[in-house]
Amino acid sequence: MTEQIITIDAMEQAVSLFGSFDENIRMIEREFGVSIVSRGSDLKIMGDAEAVSKAVRTINSLLVLIGKGEALTDQNVRYVLSLVNEGNEDKISSMTNDSICITAKGRPVKPKTLGQKKYTQAIDDHTITFGVGPAGTGKTYLAVAMAVTAFRAKQVSRIILTRPAVEAGEKLGFLPGDLQSKVDPYLRPLYDALFDMLGAENFQNYQERGAIEVAPLAYMRGRTLDDSFIILDEAQNTTPEQMKMFLTRLGFRSKMVVTGDITQIDLPDGKKSGLKTVLNILKDVDDIEIIKFTQKDVVRHRLVQDIIKAYEKYDEKQMKKRKGEDK
Repeated sequence: MTEQIITIDAMEQAVSLFGSFDENIRMIEREFGVSIVSRGSDLKIMGDAEAVSKAVRTINSLLVLIGKGEALTDQNVRYVLSLVNEGNEDKISSMTNDSICITAKGRPVKPKTLGQKKYTQAIDDHTITFGVGPAGTGKTYLAVAMAVTAFRAKQVSRIILTRPAVEAGEKLGFLPGDLQSKVDPYLRPLYDALFDMLGAENFQNYQERGAIEVAPLAYMRGRTLDDSFIILDEAQNTTPEQMKMFLTRLGFRSKMVVTGDITQIDLPDGKKSGLKTVLNILKDVDDIEIIKFTQKDVVRHRLVQDIIKAYEKYDEKQMKKRKGEDK
């Protein structure tokens, strides 16, 4: 049995560290199998030597976040736990940099994981960036935040957001209205992100002026997109031909971000995904960066991470089963 004591300087830090009903401390205890006791301004951590060491590193890392004005949430506490388990907690300070965008309600948008930080840096540094990974990793939201930042700084004169209107188990023909109203549900996540960043009224004004365009991928054909920040979302549902068409729309003084999840392809059976194909074709091309997210970058509800893990395990078992049948 090993014991170690951490002294907390201020009561406000202790309140933030413990969380509502001491939930953060309980999470650390469960993760490492230690006991944590509060005595005034001191925290006593007891347990096996390695477990105590990890718990202490976790608490010190959380105090760094608190000291830099970060609010502790279930998500970022779990993320710190995962970094400590990997021995990467020294990278936590890089997560507390300035925000990349301020929403219409004054909330700062910041990368919440190292994967997200790498992604936003890649968008800054490269003309074309691919963000590939599971749902909930912030691929689309952060891309929109970067686009709004570039637009506000007058680095580009317009934002263009597009998605392939692929039927995911539902038929477009059954939806009421004209073509635009039929495809609008497919574009709704892009509208939502822009409303959050700009406010509904500002978004509408920019859209009427042609400074912001949200449209199905088919509307991109035959155009050259200069001086623009262009985002292709749900790119796993493009065909190789559509992907080539989109990428060759790139004009001067423009940036492109392509996002997608190759585990959620809704194309009809037998059709290849343009995203899967292009990742191999362009992996060695200068000024193009490919960022791959993992379930550790998921910033939605904890269950989303657990669901993704469960599906990954299931897919691995199915793959092993198929290999066994092929022999």
